[in-house]
Amino acid sequence: MEACSGAHYWAREFEKLGHQVRIIAVKFVEPCRKRGKNDNNDAEAICEATNRPGIWSVLVKTPEQQAVLTVHRLRQGLVTDRTALLNQGLWAEEGSLAIKLLSCE
Repeated sequence: MEACSGAHYWAREFEKLGHQVRIIAVKFVEPCRKRGKNDNNDAEAICEATNRPGIWSVLVKTPEQQAVLTVHRLRQGLVTDRTALLNQGLWAEEGSLAIKLLSCE
């Protein structure tokens, strides 16, 4: 299957049913898509990508691994938002507040 937001959940469910699951990175599937993006063309592209040599698959993540990645992504988003606010100069008049915000790592 093609890697997407729900791929790891569905991979675990299919493995419970006894299937061998491989998740293929999107960057390997896209070049195989010949026409517009829809379910039929995606399925055809996934089949073609699996038969090409040198195509690696993504390991199926556990729920715990996904939770850790979620925390990292949320934190990175907060850091990005904080940096954007500071770069706008909104805190220029409150220099001490900006220093406090910068120091809470």
